Amino acid sequence: MVSAVFHSPRDTASPAASAATTPVAAVSRPASPAAEQPKVKPPRRPFDGRGLALRVLPPVLSIALLIGLWALATMKGGSFPTPAATFDAAVQLFADPFYRNGPNDQGIGWNILNSLGRVGMGFGLAALVGIPLGFIIGRFEFANRMVSPLIALLKPVSPLAWLPIGLLAFKSANPAAIWTIFICSIWPMVVNTAVGVQRVPQDYLNVARVLKLSEWKVITRILLPAVLPYVLTGVRLSVGTAWLVIVAAEMLTGGVGIGFWVWDEWNNLNVAHIIIAIVVIGTVGLLLEWLLLTLAKQFTFDGD
Repeated sequence: MVSAVFHSPRDTASPAASAATTPVAAVSRPASPAAEQPKVKPPRRPFDGRGLALRVLPPVLSIALLIGLWALATMKGGSFPTPAATFDAAVQLFADPFYRNGPNDQGIGWNILNSLGRVGMGFGLAALVGIPLGFIIGRFEFANRMVSPLIALLKPVSPLAWLPIGLLAFKSANPAAIWTIFICSIWPMVVNTAVGVQRVPQDYLNVARVLKLSEWKVITRILLPAVLPYVLTGVRLSVGTAWLVIVAAEMLTGGVGIGFWVWDEWNNLNVAHIIIAIVVIGTVGLLLEWLLLTLAKQFTFDGD
């Protein structure tokens, strides 16, 4: 029992000897990465109150100034409604925006949706025609020289000048409004797409020629990725144009739509509803612009 307590001289050998007798796996085992490099949380970014104030305060002050001037101008009464009266009318109007009391008496929600539907159809047709046409114009010099004079001639034409042509051709107000949106929103997409194709570096096309790529592969693998930011810019401009045109076209053609609703409220001398419609039209246009601008940023590479 006593001998079990003592150690032999081998047991008390030098550390070098004990290290020599230690298994290799035990000596060469590295420490865990967590033990060597403990995770350090990145410091929290300080709250930028000044930046937030610079983003929020200017638009709030501009809106407050506008409402203040509006209130001062309508203090003495008159046919123009006050901000308070307009706000009360808006509350009543948006309490039930989707009512139906007949084909020509529907809530503002249905009018907005009908206008957006026409814009979507006209804009979609313009994209189907305008983007491929822009690729053709930018890619082939002969097509560019042939089509450019027509674009220069037709692009400055007022949108409402195309409406009688649509009424004559389609014999109906709804297709005529879609036609007007189509013909007015196609030009930004054609021009921007063609400019994007023309600005593709010639070295890319030279490499494609050396590799003997087909025209389809040149378009899909070289031109399309490079031209996509230009295409989206044209799309964004076209949507703004389409939303402007639909209001004017619906005023003349009638039916259900935000433009017709504005004209109908004018015939009823309901100025408060006209002001509400102006705010709604601007808000919808701003949302469309913001959505497409956000989409365009996803395909814009700044090299950061």
